[in-house]
Order: sequence, then structure tokens, then C-alpha cells
Amino acid sequence: MSHDGIAPRAVLRSVAFLTAGMLTVPVLAGCGSDDPAGEPLAGADTAGADRSDIADGGTLRWAVDTVPDTLNTFQADADTTTARIAEAVLPSMYRSDARGRAVRNADYLASAEVVDTEPKQVVVYRLAQQAVWSDGREIGAADFAAQWRALSGKDTAYWTARNAGYDRIEKVERGKNDLEVKVTFGRPYADWKSLFSPLYPKEVMGTPDSFNDGARKKLKVTAGPFTVDKVDTKEDEVVLARNPRWWGDPAKLQKIVLRAVPHDKRVSALSDGTLDLAEIDPEAARRITVAALPQEENTPLMGPEADRSAADALRSWAVANGSDEDAADEEVSARKKLRKKAEKYARQQKALGGFEVRKSLEPAYTQLALNGAEGPLSDERVRRAVARALDREDIAGTVLKPLGLPAEPVGSHLALSGQAAYADSSGALGKPDAKEARALLSDAGWVPGGPVEEEKKDTKKDEGEEAAGSEADEEGKEGKEDTKGSGGSEDSDDGDDGTYIVGEDDGKNHGTGDGKAPHDSGTGTGQLKQGGAPAGAYAPKGTAAPARADTAPVAKDGKALVLRFVLPSGPGSKTLETVAGRIAAMLEKIGIRTDISTVDDDSYFKDHIASGDFDLALYSWPATAFPATDARPVYSKPVPAADGSLNVEQNWTRVGTDQVDQLFDQAIATLDDSERRDLIRKADSRIWAAAGSIPLYQRPQLVAARKNLANAGAFGFATPVYEDMGFLKKSAQGPEGSPASKKGGSGS
Repeated sequence: MSHDGIAPRAVLRSVAFLTAGMLTVPVLAGCGSDDPAGEPLAGADTAGADRSDIADGGTLRWAVDTVPDTLNTFQADADTTTARIAEAVLPSMYRSDARGRAVRNADYLASAEVVDTEPKQVVVYRLAQQAVWSDGREIGAADFAAQWRALSGKDTAYWTARNAGYDRIEKVERGKNDLEVKVTFGRPYADWKSLFSPLYPKEVMGTPDSFNDGARKKLKVTAGPFTVDKVDTKEDEVVLARNPRWWGDPAKLQKIVLRAVPHDKRVSALSDGTLDLAEIDPEAARRITVAALPQEENTPLMGPEADRSAADALRSWAVANGSDEDAADEEVSARKKLRKKAEKYARQQKALGGFEVRKSLEPAYTQLALNGAEGPLSDERVRRAVARALDREDIAGTVLKPLGLPAEPVGSHLALSGQAAYADSSGALGKPDAKEARALLSDAGWVPGGPVEEEKKDTKKDEGEEAAGSEADEEGKEGKEDTKGSGGSEDSDDGDDGTYIVGEDDGKNHGTGDGKAPHDSGTGTGQLKQGGAPAGAYAPKGTAAPARADTAPVAKDGKALVLRFVLPSGPGSKTLETVAGRIAAMLEKIGIRTDISTVDDDSYFKDHIASGDFDLALYSWPATAFPATDARPVYSKPVPAADGSLNVEQNWTRVGTDQVDQLFDQAIATLDDSERRDLIRKADSRIWAAAGSIPLYQRPQLVAARKNLANAGAFGFATPVYEDMGFLKKSAQGPEGSPASKKGGSGS
């Protein structure tokens, strides 16, 4: 799952369904009210326009995260840019529509159907008559067969990252004519539509050498509206050129340049004219939105005004400290620097006025992962307590409401609203309930005010420093209320009689002078040993308890319950830090403290998530049209490997059950769509009940686009239609350059 909840780079399904999911297909009619799948929470926002309104030619400069290490999407180091390229230059039998469902791609496929189920499942593909590779050869059975043999897993000389589905095929052969391909499955496979998307030519798939190395930096043979012109690692860009042999609607653009630009450099690249389209963060989106305002409104304090204020403050400081020549010179130098900075900012804002922010929701969701392999979270009761403490509506609102996006929490691990398999199964876990969460902790032996053994203080921490996530305790030293989500609120559902023990009220010991109770573990939990209060230190019955008296840290066997919360640095980290802070405050209310640490972005998955070095973590997973296939490795029960290690596949939480595995296996083999959806929803309910991961919100998708760029932007669920992208003719532009009639806009 990038980062507002970083996403694993991987290997999940075909290019059309990776986290970077993209383009524009009109939103279909909504489901009936009795369909739990519902509708997508947000539609594509792509400034849709008729092809007749788009000029012929031009180059689209599009920001990507990387120049890919390989152009073969079936290799382990393929990334989202690999996927984007494959969508533009290779066949896909099926693509994703605006509701995240697989639909036939008519440019390549005239029809496809299951013609037999007994004794074996047989699918017949009838290819579009005009479909040819860029070298003039017809797309046919030889290409299908070569891809099956390469990805079946039988020949280990092929360095494949995945073979799901291909390992169930028994044979691939020519049908009644050259346009027919007959695929026979050795075992039933419900997600057969996921296969051969993308489809590589036999020249790539035919031998291990060509598979492993031949398609890493070039694709000599393609079959899409664009071809790969060059991969330029020096300039950090991939150039796609219009394909003269393309038989569909001809591409409007002459070229697409995919340029690797770091997220923190994208505003500059947009303003200096080297980018036309770029995914951006909320801060950049605010700048572009402000730039589009009338001039008198475009005076944010973050710009020149702030710089002038800083210069005035510096001058006041110089005067206050004796306006000698050195101070005056320093002031003049600082003013010049600030003036240059302000002028640069003003120039950027003026240039950014030619862009607009297009926004939707990605086909991916951010979740809270709970490591169930060891430690307190290996107890399902503790995991469920954590989950019951979370107000997911509040978290979703924190991220999405400021962006003007629907702020509904995600109700499924396996699909998103609008997709066929979606249903809100969170009820299997229960609604947020602090009282029930504390009861679960108590049942697991974690009780408020329990004795905490003296522990050696971490020498890496400064004296008196407390673990991250315990802001309320730190602020309590100064007599302040918690301002990061706990809010000093109290629950009134404990049924206590209004009596409290002095010293156990809010985790502070007012007699020691250091803000900690005796026998503090050094984690900032501030616990008293049972019986540690001085004799007679009881408030009279009826005295009101102080705020958060029922949120005292819980402890067990002499140890406070403190969870290590690991976050990545890099793009999106600000959002994650905000979310982590909200979660920490919610857990604090039930007595759980968190130790939040930020680690290097590049090592986040390898050294922490994949290796299990965390208690809590935030990252994202894509939602695909084929959850029975794609989600199984994410939620399957870890099993011991031959070398004694634990094979977790992609189940980084290490939480799984035999029943979930069985439901996935049944769904993969069930060809009836309705039955398969029921099985997937049952599996999701069991995943919720196990509380290994808690879906929070669908990821926001914010894209800066040049105003006269049509059919591109925030694509939502749908696969891109690359041949329809382009720049508007002047006659089709509105007063500010955008389409006079904005089709495919937000909510379309």
C-alpha cells in the first residue's frame, strides 16, 4: 500500500490493480439500496472532455516516483511506474472500471467465457481481429502459452514474483481459429479474469533469459496506444511515444514523459514548467488552491507576508540588542534573503495559477497493523481492546474532511465501497467502546494501577524524557491538559462510587516533584504499586474524581502496557504522524501507552514491518477486483518453513486462522459470483474478529494538473485511457483554460 500509510512495493496482482491505480471511465449506475457493495465514495476527477475537443499532438510531462528497475511487472522489483508503463504499451484482457470491477477490454478481447466446468474448467478467449503487436504479428495463442509457461512456477529458471492463477492452468492451446485461445484449468479458478493482464509477447516470455533480463530496460515489441521510446536513467525519465500500429482510437498525445521527481520538489517543477501532471501532498494542494484565488485573496501568511513579518521581527531584535553596525548589517543581509525568498514564492504562486487540484480516493486503504507474533498483542483480547478503543470515524475525518473528501471509515479488508465484494463487516469486532476495551484488557490480566517493577532507564533517552505518545503525562508536569486528542475527557461507564486514591488519579505523583509515581518503569506510565498510597490518603466519598481517573495506565506482571508504534519518514509522513497521535490518545484513554518512533523510509518495510520489529504500524493495501486471489497471502495463517522460520507471505501482522484460509480457498474455486462474494464477506468478518489489522480510511488522491489538460488527474478506481489524454483546443477551453464543460469531474 506510498505513503499516507506507506504501501508495500509489490507483487500484488497485475498492473491494472496496483496501488497507483488510475484513469477515467464514466461512473456506472449505483447499486440498489439492498446491495451492501454500495457506491464508490468518490468518483474520478479528470476534467473529462470529448476527444473532438482535444488537440492532436503535444507532450504530457507526468511526475512519477521512480524510473523503474524493470519493465516486467511480474518481477519482484517492479513498481508502480512499471505498472503505469505496462498499462500504456501492453494488452490487458480486462481492466478496472470506475467501481473497481473487472470489465472486458474491447480493444483486445471480443469475448471471453467459461464454456465448460466439468470435468474441467475451460475458458475460451476470442481476440479482437485487429489486435497486433508493434512488429505486425497477430496477438494469439502462442503469446498466451508462453506467459502461462513462464508464470506457472514449474520452471524455476524464471525469476517470477508471483504465479497465482497461472499455476492452476493445465494447458493453453489454439481454438477453432487464430483468433481463439482455449485455456484449460487443472483446478477451478474463479479469478480467471485476472490473468493475461498485462500480456507480454512471446519474445519476452519465451525463455528464462528474455524474461529475466530482456524486458528490464526495453520492450522491443508492444501492443498499446503507446510504445516505449526510451528509458533514460541519466535524465530520470521514461519516454512513451505514440504507436503508429495502434488499431484503436489514435492517441491524442505525441509523447508522454514519465519523469522521476521527489514529492518535495514537485511544486517547484510544476511552477517552473517542467511538469504538467503530478500527485501531490495536502500542503502542495493548499498552495495550488490558494494560487487559483483572486489576487486580493492570494496573500497567505505562509508566503511573502510571513517573510516580511520575519524581517520585521529580526529588526526589532537588532534594535533591542543595540543597533550597532554589525546588527544593522545582519538585518540588511537577512532582509535581502527574505526578499528573494518572498519574490521566489510570489513567482511560484503566479505560475501555479495555471494548475488546479483534482481529487478523489485511491483504490487503497490505510490500516493500523497489530503484530500478533509476540508481546502483548499476541493475545487476541489485547488486540481487540486496541481495536475497540479506536474511533475510526474520527480518524477518517481528521485525514479526509480538510481535503473535502468523503470521510467514511473503511468497513472491509478485502474490498472498498462500490466493489462487488464490499460489505461493512466491522460489526464482527464491535463498535468503539472504551468500557468494553478496558474489560478485555482486564480479562487478559492488564489492570489499572497494577504494580510496576523498577526498570533501568534507556540510556539513549535524556533524563526525564518520556516515550512518544505520552504527551499528556509530559504536559501534566506543567499542570496542563492533554491537547493531542485525549482532551482530558473521562468515561462515566465504569460504575465506580466516586472514591479515588490520591496519586492514582492521573498518572502523576504530586509528592515526588518529578512528575512520576514511585516505581515508574521509565516509559512515562507513572504507576503506583498497589497499596502504595499513604494511609488515610482517600478522598471523602462523593468528591468528584479528577479528569481521566479511569484511564490510569494498565500493568501486568510488573510491567506497564507500552506498545512500540513505528512510522516511516518521507512523503506522507505528516499525515501518518497526525493519525498516530490520534490513535495514541485513544489508546491512552484505556490505559495503553505508545512509544512512537519514526524510522528511515527506505528501511521501513524491510527492517521493521517484514521482520516483525513493531507492535503497531501504519501502511496501506490496494483493493483489487480479485480479493480471493490477491488478499489471500495478506491474511493467510503463517506456517513454519522447512528451515524453522515462519513463512508469513505478505501477512506482516502474523495473525491468521485456518477458517479464513479455508474460506479463501473455497472462494477461489467457486465460479458462481454470488456465492463467491458471500464467502469473501465471511472471510472478512473472521479477519475483523481476529483484530490483526484495522482498516481506517481510503487513501486520498490529490493531483495537480494543468488546467487545459483533459482526461487525466485523480483517476480513482478506473484504469487509464491513455489514448484520450491531451490538451484542449482553445475553442474548447473555458475562461481559465479548463474545459468549458467539465465531464468526468468530481462526483461524475
